[in-house]
Amino acid sequence: MFSKVLVANRGEIAIRVFRTLREMGISSVAVYSEADRDAPFLRRADEAYLIGPGPAAQSYLMGETIIRTALRSGAEAIHPGFGFLAENAGFARACAAAGLVFVGPPPEAMEVMASKTGARRAMAAAGVPIVPGVTDPVETVEAARRIAGEIGYPLVVKAAAGGGGKGIKVVREAGELEPAYESARREGRAYFADDTVYLERYLDDPRHIEVQVLADQHGNVVHLGERDCSIQRRHQKIVEETPSPAVSPELRERIGRIGVDAARAVGYTNAGTVEGLLAADGTYCFLEMNTRLQVEHTITEQVTGLDLVREQLWIAAGRPLRWTQEQVHLRGHAIQCRINAEDPARGFVPTPGLITRYREPAGPGVRVDSGVEEGAEISELYDPMVAKLIVWDEDRELARRRMLRALAEFEVGGVRTLIPLHQAILDRPEFIAGGSLAAFVEGGGYVDSLADGDREPAPNGTLEAAARRVGETVVTEVDGKRFEVTVTVPEHPGRLRLRLRRASLAARGSSVHGGVDVVRSTMQGTVLKVAVAAGERVEPGTVLAVVEAMKMENEIVAPHAGEVERVEVAAGDQVASGQALVRLVV
Repeated sequence: MFSKVLVANRGEIAIRVFRTLREMGISSVAVYSEADRDAPFLRRADEAYLIGPGPAAQSYLMGETIIRTALRSGAEAIHPGFGFLAENAGFARACAAAGLVFVGPPPEAMEVMASKTGARRAMAAAGVPIVPGVTDPVETVEAARRIAGEIGYPLVVKAAAGGGGKGIKVVREAGELEPAYESARREGRAYFADDTVYLERYLDDPRHIEVQVLADQHGNVVHLGERDCSIQRRHQKIVEETPSPAVSPELRERIGRIGVDAARAVGYTNAGTVEGLLAADGTYCFLEMNTRLQVEHTITEQVTGLDLVREQLWIAAGRPLRWTQEQVHLRGHAIQCRINAEDPARGFVPTPGLITRYREPAGPGVRVDSGVEEGAEISELYDPMVAKLIVWDEDRELARRRMLRALAEFEVGGVRTLIPLHQAILDRPEFIAGGSLAAFVEGGGYVDSLADGDREPAPNGTLEAAARRVGETVVTEVDGKRFEVTVTVPEHPGRLRLRLRRASLAARGSSVHGGVDVVRSTMQGTVLKVAVAAGERVEPGTVLAVVEAMKMENEIVAPHAGEVERVEVAAGDQVASGQALVRLVV
């Protein structure tokens, strides 16, 4: 076994790996950017090294620098965590060339699965069912239109090298195809340095079911049951659970077999996740394979009792799996909620900032994987995750109630979080019945529920009365009973602000001056695209610009019809929250 391992990641990911290394008696090495100089994860490692400036492209994605640091520290292996270099075959090869063990699959398997088109071809050849669509890249918009006519609408345009919800664009009618094609290529180029895209049939509201696999270097492959990750926003997961309420024992065996077959087909070793879509008629199709540990690996650990990071390290050290498929037992039910610093009432826009208060829940069956503490900062440079909240109990309903209790205990001040959304999701009849809640999460249902209940998210992650600001909290007693009373002052009477929350991001970020409506950015970020020019006539919902914030593309649209008087920004510009983007003549 290794004596020292470098973890090429940050935040809660790094802390998660450090914990297992310490339990195994292995020394840990951290790397960090200038932006993370004071980050809590550094104190959990035995030693740490600065590797570059804040932007990931100049630090956490600098494979050569990380390898030199590992050699300098005396590490024998590199664990990539998830994200950054975790699925980079070139980095895995460079590690081997430097005499370092890459804790992950062989680069050849990574390369096949890294290309969505290549993976689809490999799976089809191995007899694994795939989502209907093409298996070759689509080179032009004209080719996309021809293929769309064959596949039919709705369809989805996907970046071939994509992952993490990036480079995925749903197209419901022909007029949406060209901008979706361009956007998917742009995201693929920006995030993965590869603008190759392909098309496949879009399945309306399927369940996203994935299976965890482990494969050693001796030919043994097992699966550890499925995870249901159907509750998503922008194709990124926010709630995961296992087992899936939609999967029978027979279907679980079939899905597991597909996962094992997929891994064997590409000579896979180490931990991996085979993702698929479960249609309403029970059809299950391969979607993609994530050649790394997943964010949601925690819930599989809860129901199997296994430490998947430890399993990764044992496999990387050349040891065989310690048990057969028949010896894998799933017990109870686990749910994970991703506590991100985002505002769902504003299109899930990231809300970076200083965490002024932080209190984690505890108690039986509660686990929190986090990389923050009170006084830490959620940086706009990285993903806006605050923590992962995981609960386990004997069955799904008990786990649901435990999660609601834990969410109520979780206190995060200074930034808006998804805690209120998670509370609403777990309390919905659709969730209790095992539904996917697509309309509620992304279709506007959550924002509508705020208006109907006269409630909206407060900055500290709790819920407060709409159109109000928090004042002083006073502790008092009445007839010996203790009360905490928070004095609030109405900002704007009525329900105007809530009604505005149903409008577009542009409507919420605009202001009218003398017949000219100034459309402003609702976030700090980078202008990826300006879609209009001076003199152009626009209709309500017309895309004016695309602003990237914390790895997410946000379309800024016209709040109403008008004529573009002036465009205030250009592609590539950095913009602040509230900065003018476009001036519309009303």
